[in-house]
Amino acid sequence: MRKIKSQLFISLDGVVEAPDQWHFPYFNDEMGAAVDATLGRADTLLLGRRTYDSFAGAWPGREAAGGEDAPFAKVLGDARKIVVSRSRPAFTWRNSEQPDGDLTETVNALKNEQGSPVWISGSVSVVRQLLSAGLLDELNLLVHPIAVRKGMRLFEPDTAPIPLELLSSDTFETGVLNLSYAPAAAPGQGTYEDARTHLPQREG
Repeated sequence: MRKIKSQLFISLDGVVEAPDQWHFPYFNDEMGAAVDATLGRADTLLLGRRTYDSFAGAWPGREAAGGEDAPFAKVLGDARKIVVSRSRPAFTWRNSEQPDGDLTETVNALKNEQGSPVWISGSVSVVRQLLSAGLLDELNLLVHPIAVRKGMRLFEPDTAPIPLELLSSDTFETGVLNLSYAPAAAPGQGTYEDARTHLPQREG
């Protein structure tokens, strides 16, 4: 059974929009290794339309140019790319396809396959839907030490809470936090009276 995993660049105040405008000053060898361990080893990618169009407009040219990032570009090109879109994309990047069913049907079918994890890069609307449906197995957040203060955030207001369990954490030299989460059971009820028992007790 395959797992569905997502990796996102995110600011300290939760912004995930346009990371190209604030993310690159924090990209070092540690982050490069983190990206290579996910997207760089994926044989299947699940992408929203906007992310796909962005990738398809950049990575084939980088592969053809033969520069330092050409090997990574080839990995992305060779991967199976499943694109979720309400309209029919004009595919120009090899190994790209659009599923016949909706997102839930597509993900359940992928989960029933044998193989390595399916990775989602960007594609915030896809990540939101899978989190709400309980279909995302792992959420990898690369939290940047910057408050962007504008732009779309990962978690929308006025929606149901999504409990998560921390699987792993790492701190890069740049201050970026590499955090991985999995869905968790609801934490239950709690009050200040419950919490106060865990405060240090002092006389006086």
